[in-house]
Amino acid sequence: MLSFKSQTALAVVLAAACLGTPALAKDVVIHAGHLIDGLGKTPRAQVSILIHDDRITSVEAGFVSPAGAEVIDLSNATVLPGLIDAHDHITGEFDGGNPIVEAVTENGYDSSYVSVGAAWRTLQAGFTTIRDVGGQNEVVIAMKKAIAKGHIPGPRMFVAGEPLGPTGGHGDPANGLDSELSHPGWTDALVDSPEGARRTVRAFHRQGVDLIKIMPSGGVLSIGDNPDEQLMADDEITAVVETAHSLGLKVAAHAHGKTAIDKAVTLGVDSIEHGSFADAESYKLMKAHGTYLVPTLLVGDTAMKIARAHPEQLNPSSAAKALRVGPILLKNLGDAYHAGVKIAFGTDEGLAPHGDNGREFALMVKAGMTPIDAILAATAGGSDLIGDAKDIGSVQAGRYADIIAVAGDPLADITELERVQFVMKGGVVYKAAGKPVRP
Repeated sequence: MLSFKSQTALAVVLAAACLGTPALAKDVVIHAGHLIDGLGKTPRAQVSILIHDDRITSVEAGFVSPAGAEVIDLSNATVLPGLIDAHDHITGEFDGGNPIVEAVTENGYDSSYVSVGAAWRTLQAGFTTIRDVGGQNEVVIAMKKAIAKGHIPGPRMFVAGEPLGPTGGHGDPANGLDSELSHPGWTDALVDSPEGARRTVRAFHRQGVDLIKIMPSGGVLSIGDNPDEQLMADDEITAVVETAHSLGLKVAAHAHGKTAIDKAVTLGVDSIEHGSFADAESYKLMKAHGTYLVPTLLVGDTAMKIARAHPEQLNPSSAAKALRVGPILLKNLGDAYHAGVKIAFGTDEGLAPHGDNGREFALMVKAGMTPIDAILAATAGGSDLIGDAKDIGSVQAGRYADIIAVAGDPLADITELERVQFVMKGGVVYKAAGKPVRP
């Protein structure tokens, strides 16, 4: 009979096994029929991707099979880098419920359980990296760590935590509620002065965020605030940007109205999220400052459909705003793209279900982007915006073995990216022949 100490040790081993920590492959070679590598616009035919553990070691012409390497045959498929969603909210998902009731009856524990399934579906959709730009700090930071350690499967995460904004702005959880209601966490991300902004950025950095999100304009799905208005003061935006950049953090700015867009760009943010009412002057500023646009067409399309069919499922005032903002997002992306603004792919999930991220591609093409540029926005563009092009966003030596495949040609039919057949993240296969693989 095993001693108590031995039984305890065995239990720990079995528990670790049940967590599903993936064992890395030693040497693998993928035979790719066609490769869109995230580096150029012309696909390569019949190439081999050599992988050791979690990294790509080389990409070679022709089909080679090194001795001792496991061969993955994707010779009839189109292979791409793992996709990057640069605007996600992995801890929330729209279920048609009453948003006011949910605001006062659910907490971080509820969202943490939602996030586990959402992360798995996102990974299965071919998105091996996400930038989460709005979630409770403790939940998204813990989620990021759990995925990195292999405790649960999901995409690599770069997290902002809770968005910083003013009292009564788009990120104020108390908007529209009884003014006597309070919660200890509701004021954590409210900033109403430069001093408060600096203090909050530093506190978030201490907690472990990877970037900072700000709310300089009103929003759509919040109650009462106006998307056209700039609600953060210039000195507050400046304090966030200067403090974040001094700590090596980038700044993403939720901005719909032109005034907030132009001011946020001028004051040095790294990306504009949504950018609904930008104009030619805005695009000129974005080009001059190297600012990315993350257009989030899927959330606009989804919100517009909900507003038409079930307005009661949205917050008060949100349906009218959704019907106004939704259609303009397509035009904005087309205008920005043709003006030469840098674009990074982002969906603003999960108003649409997590795992449907690939639907954004068809909307980007509808807005005027070429299929290859839409793909590059979700690979090279996303990695550059995040600031980790040395690890993600392309299929080349030294990068993580984050690799997906589709059956057809996404340059001929962009909706192929809604039907990802193969997913590898860090050398571990999570989907093969269209079926989930649990390592």
